[in-house]
Amino acid sequence: MIQVHKPFWTWTDDGPGPGCPTMFGASKTFSTPSFLLISLIKSLAMSSTFEGAHDFIISASEINFGTTRNYYGHGGGSKAAALEKLREHIAAGAMHDSAERCDAPKCHPETRVAVQDEVFTWILHGDGEENEGPKKLLWLTGPAGTGKTAIMGSIADACYTKGMLACGFFFSSFAGSTNRRTKKCLVATLAYQLVQHDALPEVGERILSSVERNPAIFERQLKVQLDELLLQPFRESRKGLDAQSWPKVIIIDGLDECEAEQHGDIARSPHATPRNKEADQTEILQALLKAANDPCFPFRIIIASRPEPAIQSFFADITQHTTGKIFLDDKYRPDIDMSLFLECKLADIRRRYQLSTSWPSDDVKQILVQNASGQFIYVATVIRFIEGPSAPPHELLDQMRYTPIF
Repeated sequence: MIQVHKPFWTWTDDGPGPGCPTMFGASKTFSTPSFLLISLIKSLAMSSTFEGAHDFIISASEINFGTTRNYYGHGGGSKAAALEKLREHIAAGAMHDSAERCDAPKCHPETRVAVQDEVFTWILHGDGEENEGPKKLLWLTGPAGTGKTAIMGSIADACYTKGMLACGFFFSSFAGSTNRRTKKCLVATLAYQLVQHDALPEVGERILSSVERNPAIFERQLKVQLDELLLQPFRESRKGLDAQSWPKVIIIDGLDECEAEQHGDIARSPHATPRNKEADQTEILQALLKAANDPCFPFRIIIASRPEPAIQSFFADITQHTTGKIFLDDKYRPDIDMSLFLECKLADIRRRYQLSTSWPSDDVKQILVQNASGQFIYVATVIRFIEGPSAPPHELLDQMRYTPIF
């Protein structure tokens, strides 16, 4: 909100102009999109219509750049510049609720309940022994197609609704935006979400102060970025504060899809060795482990990935007292969840196409589940295929029923 106080002036949707307020010095309060406020303030200050004017005040108490805090009023212009600098280095599409992820997979209702319950229990209580501290790092892993991203997306949505999600990053090697494919925007994206979090106003202020002090922080090594933008603000903010209302967890999905970030012109440097993705993935894990081990860092961290050798080696080398592990195997009864998913989707297709209630037979559904071999991506692909326009669903299903995933 912004207020303009000026004798014998009013504000209309078309801008400032002379008018006849009912009393001298009357004011009008109005709302305007935040991206217009800078130009508004400049135009008010420079407008020829204000030549010779006096005794007017422009006050901005709630200029909003996606947050309820004020970064312009009362000397906050430098904070607004820091926020914009931070925003320039984020991967907006990697946030759990980004427009880019509008079609991202999520768990079908009543499926993957056991694994989600286990994750939520860990977020709230940890799984350390009585004589140990709680484990603050959890690795959720499994082969391709087992539904890791769907599980992480569903958990992120649920945590966000409950106020438990601090921030997150969803890597994707297939995403339209290249900044979801490397580590370059990881820390800045996490920091930006913390700045926006309603429960962390002081932390947000300190993150922006760090950007003000060192605008080139985004070009530093990952561990330096993490220390200055995430760890140090919490070290300074936790003194005397009650952190009970703070969020609980950070979610990192698809770490195995993080590609190598190359520095310099490899093509023009024949003796330079290209960096490989395993080195960058390990660097990310080392930075996150450093955060998890810092006593001032309040969040648990969930990392989801395939069990690639470099990632598997990293978790094998660190103490089990620090990390937990969930492997998506038959313990979580994926066949039952896939059967439930198929039944719900096929029932919807029957209604839409007015097919017999006996279609398809239980034997056909069982064949599909067996063909999936525990991989949710298979049954999801089957459903997308038979919903296609190329032929009636029962004909398309006949084509798929004897087609295994490999």
